[in-house]
Amino acid sequence: MKPFKIITFIFFIFSVPALFSQEALKSAEEEYYDFLSLQGMTSRPSLNYRTLSDSEWTVDAGAEHVWFSNNLGTKHILFAPETASGNAFLSGVNQNIAFKLFGPEWFNSFNTAAPYGQNDGALWQGRGYNTSLTAGIRFEAYGLAVTFKPQLSFSQNMAFDYIKPNYKTVDSIGVATIYNGKASEYGYYGVPSIDAPQRFGDNAFFTFDWGDSEIRYTWKSLTVGFGTQTIWLGPAQLNPIIHSNNAASYPKIDIGFRRTQICLPWLGWYIGDMEARGWWGKLTESDYFDTDESNNNNLMAGLSVAYAPSFLPGLTIGFNRTMLSKWSDITAYTLFRIYTPFIQGGSDASDQRFSFTFDYVIPKAGFEVYLEWARNDFSPNFDYILRYPFHTQGWTFGAQKALSISANFKLKLLLELTYLECSADYDRLINWYSTFYAHHLITQGYTNGGQWLGAGIGTGGNSQYFGIQLYHKKGDITLFAQRRNPDLDYTMYIDAKKYAEECANGNYVAESNIRMMLSFGLKGNFYIQKNLRISGAYIFTDERNPLNKSNDDHSSKHRYNNTFSVSLKYNL
Repeated sequence: MKPFKIITFIFFIFSVPALFSQEALKSAEEEYYDFLSLQGMTSRPSLNYRTLSDSEWTVDAGAEHVWFSNNLGTKHILFAPETASGNAFLSGVNQNIAFKLFGPEWFNSFNTAAPYGQNDGALWQGRGYNTSLTAGIRFEAYGLAVTFKPQLSFSQNMAFDYIKPNYKTVDSIGVATIYNGKASEYGYYGVPSIDAPQRFGDNAFFTFDWGDSEIRYTWKSLTVGFGTQTIWLGPAQLNPIIHSNNAASYPKIDIGFRRTQICLPWLGWYIGDMEARGWWGKLTESDYFDTDESNNNNLMAGLSVAYAPSFLPGLTIGFNRTMLSKWSDITAYTLFRIYTPFIQGGSDASDQRFSFTFDYVIPKAGFEVYLEWARNDFSPNFDYILRYPFHTQGWTFGAQKALSISANFKLKLLLELTYLECSADYDRLINWYSTFYAHHLITQGYTNGGQWLGAGIGTGGNSQYFGIQLYHKKGDITLFAQRRNPDLDYTMYIDAKKYAEECANGNYVAESNIRMMLSFGLKGNFYIQKNLRISGAYIFTDERNPLNKSNDDHSSKHRYNNTFSVSLKYNL
């Protein structure tokens, strides 16, 4: 027998599949495990902060569930000691040597009229054909975990009509601005402190992203890592406000402790579960923002804390906070200012946001209700908070319900509402306006690589989503409807000023210009065989007033977009 065949034979003889699995954020597998947790068949591995490394799910051996016969991803044990070491150091780590393969997964989509897509990492789903390929491997040994899972994507990036960017080509004396040929041609149309191109240039392009790659060490629940794994904060299923996987990944360092049981010292009373994580990352602007090379990067400092009390099972409360500052101005102050509990408005040269999260799961009823309430700035003082706590607020509210039709058919209902419009005090009680994901000190706004770091619907708008998902033994089928207004802050504070005279004369042009997107979709997953899954979707979108301009008779203009997608994934 040849040496290669001998090694391969030994490798697979000693590779023992484990009854736990790590899953990528918002993958079909992770969403299925989350559905099981809604029914009380497993517990969520994290409370509020999660990445691929934190999303490690366990299901009792032999537990019967709808996808029991499908391979949802397997961790293989290469070596397991007969007797685990009991010394103080090794007793705090997993002493197995293991590996897991991710994918490969090949995703493809086509948009007929305009860009459509979110929560897809570095992939930009513009008009035309889009594709991404992800695959990876993870090794674990004695607390050390090394993950390599990059993403390679392509966007055809076909031309389409979009709103005129709110960036100037030349200044008041005729000198070219730093936005000339960049944001002035492709940039955002709203508040001019956001790096969110409406189109990424005129040509097709490839993007390589490190994706969910990292090096991590974990001792008991204490964990520290360096890498680019994307973060999902809070209980939202579609539009978390503070952080999601909507944008490209970025290099970061994080430290904290994972979900762990807390007992009072000496008394030994269990009071609940907690987790906490702090991180520092390097954000990068897109190639279509400006020509100033000195401001290409920003520092992201983040903090997430959550608590699940023992006296109210199913309840989780959390707190998230992020602060952006200029990368060129890094000091100990900018790195650790985020841990200062109170900052008065106007006292700090950073762009901060925070949110409180509330999540309540009742497994016996198969029901969950959740809320994320956020603000994008601190008030000047405590008195102002009491008088008007809604300054710069945004929120996402949702509910899920699991229903059992039979042993082989399970139903999930999901309702999620998101509101990110500017608070009513702007441009009325305060003589300027803003929007949730912008700040004048950080000119790129709350973005990375030109895409939103938080809710995929973007700044200043709202969304209402309702979906019905049917799980069966070979996969699932989802029907959904979503209505949303993109950036109403632009409509209220920029577009409306163009028609002030008409409004005074009773001709409400700006009101009839309001932009709206109504989408209806059918999507599903099907296991061709236990290791191979095919996914597909068709989404029809009626975009009304796509250029924020109605017809002369105030009726809406329409742009109809058809989104087709198909993907293949093989789990080993």
